[in-house]
Amino acid sequence: MSNTPMATNPLTRAVLEIDEYASGLGWDQPARLFALVDTARLKAQEPALAAQLGLQDESETAGLTPIEQEEIPAGKALDEFLGTIAWPDAVAGCALTVERLMLPPSAEAAVPQGLSEKKLTAWVAQHPDRQEVRMTVAVLRDGSRDSAIRLREKDSPTEVLTGPELVPGLAEALAATFVD
Repeated sequence: MSNTPMATNPLTRAVLEIDEYASGLGWDQPARLFALVDTARLKAQEPALAAQLGLQDESETAGLTPIEQEEIPAGKALDEFLGTIAWPDAVAGCALTVERLMLPPSAEAAVPQGLSEKKLTAWVAQHPDRQEVRMTVAVLRDGSRDSAIRLREKDSPTEVLTGPELVPGLAEALAATFVD
């Protein structure tokens, strides 16, 4: 049985399901990309795949089913990789889970100006107030979005923060994968 808190919004449920899945894999994992498909449509059009995903016994057909995609190529920048994606019409949305180091807003004023991305990453990694986080961000074709953030130091399903505007840059990058 899932430890995911109950959510009424199908997109939030999908985000929390992906967060729980990623949590079960542990920390220090690569980014993972998911297609989000309408569960009822999946069961009707792809019954064998639905059965493989364990959806055949569920009476619930409303909602979104996350389907993990192939591994993101190592060494390729995430924004470059996302720029290469085109989704088929059957995909209602997509989600990405990625681990990052974040600083609290109080540390923003201390960020040195003019650092390269590599030097900035190193500076953040050495900062005493850094937080390791796992971010799960999802968007739908209609523009809906949601996200979950889990701190490594508070690694519990009850400590996951959710909301549509938590990681706006990543949400925009994912939404761009649906632009023709």
